[in-house]
Amino acid sequence: MADEVNLVAPSLLFYEVTNALYQQQRNNILSAETIWETLELSLELPIALVNEANLHVKAREIAMRYNLPATYDAHYLALAEWMEIDLWTADMRLVNSLKPFKVKWVKGIE
Repeated sequence: MADEVNLVAPSLLFYEVTNALYQQQRNNILSAETIWETLELSLELPIALVNEANLHVKAREIAMRYNLPATYDAHYLALAEWMEIDLWTADMRLVNSLKPFKVKWVKGIE
C-alpha cells in the first residue's frame, strides 16, 4: 500500500478476539497451543483502541437503525461513523445485512 494505514478499533476488540479463539478451542477446531500463540500475536498488532463513552450510545442507535441483533458490531460501525472513515471487515454477514441500507463506507474483505 502506498499510503500509511492506521488501524483503530473499539476497546472491545480483544474481548471479542479472546472469545472467538476460546470458542475455536472449545469446539476442538484449533489446539490450545495455536490459540495461545494467536492470542499473543493479536495482542501485539498495532491497533489503537478507542474507549469513547459516547460510542455506546451511538452503537445502540446504529443497532436500532440497521436492525442488528446485538450492539457488538454496532460499536465498530459507530467508531467508523464518528471518525468518518471506512470500516473494513471480514464479517460478510454484517456487510450483507447493511446492503439494503446502502451503507457505502462498510467494505468487505474477502
